Amino acid sequence: MAIPVVDPARYDQQLEAKRERITRDFARFSPPTLEVYPSPPSHYRQRCEFRIWHEGDDLFYAMFEIQESEAGPEEPKKKTKRVIRLDEYPVASRRINELMPALLDAIRDVPLLRRKLFQVEFLTTLSGEALVTLVYHRPLDEAWEAEARRLQETLGVMIIGRARKQRLVLERDHVWERLTVEGREFVYQQVENSFTQPNAEICRSMLAWAREVTRGSQAGDLVELYCGNGNFTVALAENFRRVLATEISRTSVASARENLAANGLDNVTVGRMSAEEFAAALQGEKGGRRVAEWALDGYDFTTVLVDPPRAGLDEASCRQLSGYERIVYISCNPDTLADNLERLTETHAITRFALFDQFPWTHHCECGVLLERRG
Repeated sequence: MAIPVVDPARYDQQLEAKRERITRDFARFSPPTLEVYPSPPSHYRQRCEFRIWHEGDDLFYAMFEIQESEAGPEEPKKKTKRVIRLDEYPVASRRINELMPALLDAIRDVPLLRRKLFQVEFLTTLSGEALVTLVYHRPLDEAWEAEARRLQETLGVMIIGRARKQRLVLERDHVWERLTVEGREFVYQQVENSFTQPNAEICRSMLAWAREVTRGSQAGDLVELYCGNGNFTVALAENFRRVLATEISRTSVASARENLAANGLDNVTVGRMSAEEFAAALQGEKGGRRVAEWALDGYDFTTVLVDPPRAGLDEASCRQLSGYERIVYISCNPDTLADNLERLTETHAITRFALFDQFPWTHHCECGVLLERRG
């Protein structure tokens, strides 16, 4: 991977390049003017992970850059990994940058904490909560735990220790993020080693945009696929009569239910099922206890929200989405989004189109699309 080079003075330039690229690549769909949501130019990631590199008495954070060496005309290029030392990381939140040197200073002369430490993972919030996971290539015992508890108190963080077949949670395995959107505060449990939106400020923009494009929908119901920990579910619930959300990850489903309770929502049901299975259930091709409990006949789904992985949606899922009046599509991959829009725009027109700069200084773009049935 390439290590992002952060240069705040050039932020507008890199964002404009993304705007031009997305506008050009999607022009064939005749979308409305692209809405662009900028990120903070630095210190925007609330979670990061680093390898720990040991060199004699020294140790430091490291990432790896893949380099290709020149080869003959008929020989494949050879790839090598170059170690990049990181004493700071402007991509990461200010809280992470505060903790990076403090953590190494605290463990450098403590063999129980330092020995065979392989990786460190940081998960932080806008309010400053921090969860630090220390990953080892050795078993962790009571002596390690005693030292780790002292470290936890010294740094003012929560610590988890992980090794092969071990996961020691010293306090708790999650943080609570608080996002203010349109004057409303939403709270989210974010669990260690589970997917969460990494750029909290852009997440707020995405939630505000999704709330705006679905406002006035209280007479109908929302079905959400790939709901994760309920990031969009929580923020959109008040825009609909009822919400049914599905997710395949057991951890994310449990977290989503915690988030519904934390935000006092009683018009949402979250079920554990893949998008493909759920599509079959909606078509009456899949039954079972879970499907029966949902009582699908009682819903009037007018809107569907999808936030799929980078691979996008398969043909069957696109066909199923075409049956809804409105489609809200959140995409982390413009290429697969464009492929899916070839199918979806046969029945729907793009009425809102947004670019969210989730990952500044990289080529990655996050997009939001509202499609409404033609005619």
